[in-house]
Amino acid sequence: MTLIKKIAYFYYENRLKKDILKNKIPEHIGIILDGNRRYAKKYGFNDTSRGHKKGADKLYEVLSWCLELNIKIVTVWAFSTDNFKRSKSEVLDLMDIIKNQLEFYINSKFINDNKIKVSVIGKRELLSKDLLEVIDRLENKTKDYVNLKLYIAVGYGGRQEICDAIINCISDNIYIKNKLNHIYESNESIGGNKKVSISCDSSPAENSLPRCPSDFVDDCDYLSNIITVESISKHLYAKGSPDPDLIIRTSGEIRLSGFLLWQSAYSEFYFCDAYWPEFREIDFLRAIRSYQSRQIRAGK
Repeated sequence: MTLIKKIAYFYYENRLKKDILKNKIPEHIGIILDGNRRYAKKYGFNDTSRGHKKGADKLYEVLSWCLELNIKIVTVWAFSTDNFKRSKSEVLDLMDIIKNQLEFYINSKFINDNKIKVSVIGKRELLSKDLLEVIDRLENKTKDYVNLKLYIAVGYGGRQEICDAIINCISDNIYIKNKLNHIYESNESIGGNKKVSISCDSSPAENSLPRCPSDFVDDCDYLSNIITVESISKHLYAKGSPDPDLIIRTSGEIRLSGFLLWQSAYSEFYFCDAYWPEFREIDFLRAIRSYQSRQIRAGK
């Protein structure tokens, strides 16, 4: 890039940032980090892990842009359940990069000075013990930070998340708990057979769940009442997090590939041609500007 072009980009980028700060900034941004392997191929790297390492380094830069705009939540997709289908060597390289990066975050001056709370979401049963140990240390270290929440999706699939949410919703509901652990026999007996009552008193955290009547109820009928949009949402991986306002995907692919399927019902989408390691601040600002230019109705 010539000097004149660099100067022009600098002034354009600053003007764009000033204009963006005058309008509504998204609270939660999701990013699909795509294009690391194609970046490696583009620059003639035989080892695709070099592209993944460049992609890992890019996240710091993007987080600094988010902090500058006072964006409060960022969710990035680092490794999908489908990525396990890649060659064993590439999967091991990726997991090693992720583990090293997360371990670096534990004592990172950038993470700790900026009070960034880091959480890893996904199907943890698929991850190695050493990676889980690093995740636990990082999450414990940053658990009280409130300036920015960073969710890193590892071993994540949108369909799997919905399945897990429904399973956990069922297993956690108070009716099942009482049926398994708190069935008691009443003192009354009918026709020589003891009458069984099912206690469904909920804990304070579960007062919003419908109560099942005493006596027997049909499991399917009861479950059909407790499985709601709200109850499933409470059991997603990032519990309590608002849905993303904007989802960005790099590399020119125009699809979600399963990223935040449940949460993205009313999200705005922005697809950028740049590979993730080449994603620039001006690309990021254009995504925010695009979001701001849209009329968000959320079904209203």
